[in-house]
Amino acid sequence: MSEIQAVQWRDDRLVLLDQRLLPVDEIYLEYDTAAATADAIRDMVVRGAPAIGITAAYAVVLAARAAWAQAGSGWREAIAADIVRLGEARPTAVNLHWALARMGEHFPGIEGDPEAALLEEARCIHRQDIAANRRMGELGTALITPASRVLTHCNAGALATGGYGTALGVIRSAWSEGRLAAVYADETRPWLQGARLTVWELLHDRIPVRLLADGAAAWLMQSEGIDWVIVGADRIAANGDVANKIGTYGLAIIARHHGARMMVVAPCSTIDMGLADGGSIPIENRAGEELLELSGQRTAASGADSWNPVFDVTPAALIDVIVTERGVVERPDTARMRELMGAGISPRSTRSSRRKS
Repeated sequence: MSEIQAVQWRDDRLVLLDQRLLPVDEIYLEYDTAAATADAIRDMVVRGAPAIGITAAYAVVLAARAAWAQAGSGWREAIAADIVRLGEARPTAVNLHWALARMGEHFPGIEGDPEAALLEEARCIHRQDIAANRRMGELGTALITPASRVLTHCNAGALATGGYGTALGVIRSAWSEGRLAAVYADETRPWLQGARLTVWELLHDRIPVRLLADGAAAWLMQSEGIDWVIVGADRIAANGDVANKIGTYGLAIIARHHGARMMVVAPCSTIDMGLADGGSIPIENRAGEELLELSGQRTAASGADSWNPVFDVTPAALIDVIVTERGVVERPDTARMRELMGAGISPRSTRSSRRKS
């Protein structure tokens, strides 16, 4: 397991590794209010759908503590504004709303001070995420043949989860089993999560990695060959369409053209069965300065405007496999996703129903 823990609960406070400063500085920030935590989620101190969900769960504990101190038995009503603020922090990552809903399910049965009961639930969410990551690592690795070459986009590792990783969990597991000949990482503009975070994580765990510009992926596949593109997800619709970091859709198209397979690795909390397809997934647009500037220094010509969606949606038809802690779905569609979410089926029974190419 990776030693990296981006989200922690220490000394009755939430502690977050400030990912905006990596890899230059490793600085942990402490939070004791839900409002400040919502700002941290919005401002990218913490990022990655599972990590955002875990952070939100701990933020509910902070909110309940304050609500109990202010309103006593009326804490459920007093906490409502904080829950709304947390829910609005990042619109695309469904894990945020899933975690808030799961914490809210415990409100009715709590008597007296709610902090202890809610803290135990938040810790349970955190533990379960790490266990799910390890299971996904095993299931994804089973699909990778020895001497494979893989490419990942953005950061879906310990920094984006409870502590092991989704896409990087598979890469970690596959590397430990000696199945990988080469690991590549896109730089992932404009926040450079690949260059700053993924490369830092992999080197931290002594896994060799080569960085490439986002626009170099097609030529990499053409000239050196890639067997798998392995990514995480921020939301998966009921038909298997996947919202992930901007650039994932383009990678899927390039991979299909060059014969590379596309693997999406995400916990079931990322799957939103209430959305029929990816066209209903809200796509977050962020400030233009993220494109027009670099570290506060203007890089674009004065007067230039920008378009800055931070996610795109990859159609299920371009995805070869979705790996979850419940099992593996090859060539996802609505029927297979319903089977996975409804029955918790085994990986073998999921794969046995795939279509022939």
